[in-house]
Amino acid sequence: MTGDPRQQSAPVVRPSVWETYGPADLSAVPVFSGGFINFGYWGSVDLGSPLSEGDRVRSEQDLYRQVLDAAAPGGGRAVEVGCGLGLGCALALEEYRPEAITGVDIHPQQLQRARLANAPLLEARPDRLRFVLGAAESLPFGDGEFDCLYSVEAAQHFPDLSAFAREAARVLRPGGRVAVASFFTVDGAPGHADRLAGLLDSFASGLDIARPASRLTDALAGAGLVDVRTRSIGPQVWPGWDRWLSRLWEPGTWPRNFLAAWEQRILDYYLITATRP
Repeated sequence: MTGDPRQQSAPVVRPSVWETYGPADLSAVPVFSGGFINFGYWGSVDLGSPLSEGDRVRSEQDLYRQVLDAAAPGGGRAVEVGCGLGLGCALALEEYRPEAITGVDIHPQQLQRARLANAPLLEARPDRLRFVLGAAESLPFGDGEFDCLYSVEAAQHFPDLSAFAREAARVLRPGGRVAVASFFTVDGAPGHADRLAGLLDSFASGLDIARPASRLTDALAGAGLVDVRTRSIGPQVWPGWDRWLSRLWEPGTWPRNFLAAWEQRILDYYLITATRP
């Protein structure tokens, strides 16, 4: 669906996504201290020392900074797809100074939480921050509305990466940037979907979808975007994430298998960028 955003209907939410980000409220789970709901970029954290809540929050913020550095939202209009509680939108607004930023999420309960969490900022700067209900594959915006589009650890949930890529190209102005950080299967990994389902409950349940990073890069190129690039940031994600999980989860429990999947070259974490010509 493209074109007039006024004709958009309410998005359909997959059951596993509805439960995890609604009634279950993943942002309240202790491993996601700070409420950003991402695995973190741990490059600035000393993993040889005991980890603090401050270290965890910094890792989540630093993952956003990696993506925002690549998206270059300064001075333009930005949109975050899969904004969750909107804390990344607030960070972008404070540190990168875009003209305005829109957070879009498919889950209405997440948007309620985002508006509550960012109430003072919304009240102080209603012209610069807003939160909107919408799906990645059917964005409720007009053509060429944004200078950059970014997404942090949400694309593993998107059912149709080709539709997302087309929508990203549509809502960007010429010269606009896309930056996506998420975990994907490693290209060429045999039987990746079955292997991941055996290791990780989030893949077995269908919450996370097993696809290679090339599925998204090919989709972005197919949508007419150029300078499509992929960079693995797994070394800065997986060891720190596992170190943090070790505070709450014993070895052999399924969340600890993210590191095992990376070490077995089944799964990795990528930063993917592209430009609308």
